[in-house]
Amino acid sequence: MEHLTPKETTQFLHDNPKALFIDCRSEMEFLFVGHPKDCLHVSWNDGPDWDVNPHFVGEVKKLAGHAHDRPVVIICRSGNRSVDAGNALEAAGFERVYNVLHGFEGELDDDHHRGTTNGWRFDSLPWEQC
Repeated sequence: MEHLTPKETTQFLHDNPKALFIDCRSEMEFLFVGHPKDCLHVSWNDGPDWDVNPHFVGEVKKLAGHAHDRPVVIICRSGNRSVDAGNALEAAGFERVYNVLHGFEGELDDDHHRGTTNGWRFDSLPWEQC
């Protein structure tokens, strides 16, 4: 798995228009916190018990048209869940998996807030809220 900063991700997606861009956060995060513009949603895990979605790999395979060489870029809140999701995709045979470092909201700062030091929104990249 390769890792891209949010700004590198936008360039990568521009240069690779067939790449899948997947937000693997929970449905509530995707809908109410916001998400990168033109990003697809497939939860890696979700509430109420935060169990791993047993259909995650299958859903991504379907979106990829079963093409394991199609680039898949994964984002989550802070860049941690997306690593686990990416590892699952690689184990299933996906060859080009990319993790977005710092995720959508970024890492925690010294005051335990997100979005103040890094991340998709911190970099003022296109996003939307449902």
